[in-house]
Amino acid sequence: MGSRDADPSLGYLTRKETEVKLPRPTRVKNKTPAPIQITAEQILREARERQEAEIRPPKQKITDPTELADYRLRKRKEFEALISRVRWNKSVWVKYAKWEESQKDFKRARSIWERALEVDYRDHTMWLKYADVEMKNKFVNHARNVWDRAVTLLPRVDQLWYKYIHMEEMLGNVAGARQIFERWMGWMPDQQGWLSYIKFELRYNEIERARAIFERFVQCHPKVSAWIRFAKFEMKNGEIGRARNCYERAVDKLADDEEAEQLFVAFAEFEEKCKETERARCIYKFALDHIPKGRAEDLYRKFVAFEKQYGDREGIEDAIVGKRRFQYEDEVRKNPRNYDTWFDYIRLEESVGNKERIREVYERAIANVPPAEEKRYWQRYIYLWINYALYEELDAEDMERTRDVYRECLKLIPHQKFSFAKIWLLAAQFEIRQLRLKEARLLLGEAIGRAPKDKIFKKYIEIELHFGNIDRCRKLYEKYLEWSPENCYAWSKFAELERSLYETDRARAIFELAIDQPALDMPELLWKAYIDFEISEGEFERTRALYERLLYRTKHLKVWISYAKFEASAMDPEAEEDIELKKNCLQRARDVFERAVSYFRNSAPELKEERAMLLEEWLNMESGFAELGDVSLVRAKLPKKLKKRRQIDMEDGPAAYEEYIDYLFPEETQTTNLKILEAAYKWKKQRVASEED
Repeated sequence: MGSRDADPSLGYLTRKETEVKLPRPTRVKNKTPAPIQITAEQILREARERQEAEIRPPKQKITDPTELADYRLRKRKEFEALISRVRWNKSVWVKYAKWEESQKDFKRARSIWERALEVDYRDHTMWLKYADVEMKNKFVNHARNVWDRAVTLLPRVDQLWYKYIHMEEMLGNVAGARQIFERWMGWMPDQQGWLSYIKFELRYNEIERARAIFERFVQCHPKVSAWIRFAKFEMKNGEIGRARNCYERAVDKLADDEEAEQLFVAFAEFEEKCKETERARCIYKFALDHIPKGRAEDLYRKFVAFEKQYGDREGIEDAIVGKRRFQYEDEVRKNPRNYDTWFDYIRLEESVGNKERIREVYERAIANVPPAEEKRYWQRYIYLWINYALYEELDAEDMERTRDVYRECLKLIPHQKFSFAKIWLLAAQFEIRQLRLKEARLLLGEAIGRAPKDKIFKKYIEIELHFGNIDRCRKLYEKYLEWSPENCYAWSKFAELERSLYETDRARAIFELAIDQPALDMPELLWKAYIDFEISEGEFERTRALYERLLYRTKHLKVWISYAKFEASAMDPEAEEDIELKKNCLQRARDVFERAVSYFRNSAPELKEERAMLLEEWLNMESGFAELGDVSLVRAKLPKKLKKRRQIDMEDGPAAYEEYIDYLFPEETQTTNLKILEAAYKWKKQRVASEED
């Protein structure tokens, strides 16, 4: 049993006999730190010192041919048995073949390699090791046979080709190596394979052959890096014309390639080395115009450095502006409807002053029409058109283009949904500056017809008034009021126009029409204007009638106060010293205040604050009349101010309280006292009744 388990590799000892028995780990009970600490390094050193020597099988010396044959037979049986079990394990085959090689039995070794390749011929490492064995033992033809079969079966494994070519080159068989390269190039390998072929030819100074290979190389791999290598090869050999031709051909074919930036940089640097600065500048500018701005960072940086070295001040400034231009181009490419970016971009181009470029940017900007016909989307966009027109008029001084810009803008705006008065007015004002009054009137008339707005009416009237066309102004006001009859501003201005022309009856008729309108946007302004008009005309009776009509419609506090103040001052300026007239005015003002107080006391008792303010105004008026006034008349009616608290209902949480000012008028004081007496009498009566019970 023991002999059967013995292992020849262990000197015919059993596995059990060779096992290293380690002491059983002891359990540490006392975990307190030891007084003398031991480092990890010391523990490892002691463990290494105590380690037992490695058990190795004894060396065998074979001196007899028969014993050698037995040893070989035994080893082959072991390898064959192992292969029969793990045929797929390549390392077993390699060990078997190398063992046969060590025994100098090359035929057997070759047979083992062939058998291994039958298992998996697609593993190129087996071919490499097989061929290395043949080469190491100087079996050149056998090695060639192996390499030839390998590259035939696995033509896409570059390492096989490299090794095959290297062997032939080491043997001095240059023609054979070239032939292998040609076979390899037929499979169109990657760039490194072609470059290896070129380097091979250059090692033997075959320039023309290398050039021909480069031509085939750029046809097989039409990439920027391939063309740059070709051009650098020509440059290195002093063929400047050929190198420039390479770059030009590359630009024709690869101008739109993703790596075109590298090509243009290399081309420009080549021209710079050749002292052709103008050519280099043209290349840089052509590249900057054609390459997308997001991919031109390195190109721009090189261009700036070039201009700083060779350019003048203008060229340097243009190059520096280019960086911001690239940034704006990238931003508008990402979001073409970001109009603020377009404004910044246009401002940059205007600072440079190139008219064609400025117009190009303007045209690109206005081409990005807002996506929906809603005014909020157009409010920023429309200023692109305005700025474009102003640029053409003021900077470019091209009046026809300015007129075209305005015309196209007005065509684009959907006036049936919304419009922009600013565009109509700017277009009309432009025509006026060009002394084309008829065209300006046509534009403004069209604006009123298609998209009437307050601004358009006001500006059109202002223009006609400036030219003194009163009849046109009247017609425009009539159109204005037909379109917006509730507009108090229009009524007031129309009347003001007539008054400035001393057409008092016309102005009064306009005011009458205005106050008779069923709906007005700001009626208080209109009534005030009408009243001021009558006062300025000295028509006090008409003014009183107006106030009475206004009080019929509204009894607002301000109306009462204004009426009273009017009565207090309703006298001829020349008769200011007349005491009797002043007394009459004061009495009429008192009558108005009395009516107002009566209204607030009887009809609107809840408006205590307004009533208090009215009395304050009355008191101030009496004080203003000095000895004619009677302050005591008003003070008897003044209320007392009381500070009170009231509860505020909150949506969540406890109720809060706020302080407010309440007013207690004299008549309310008497009523309150009566209520207190009545309550006291009632309480006394209830108490007497309870005592009797």
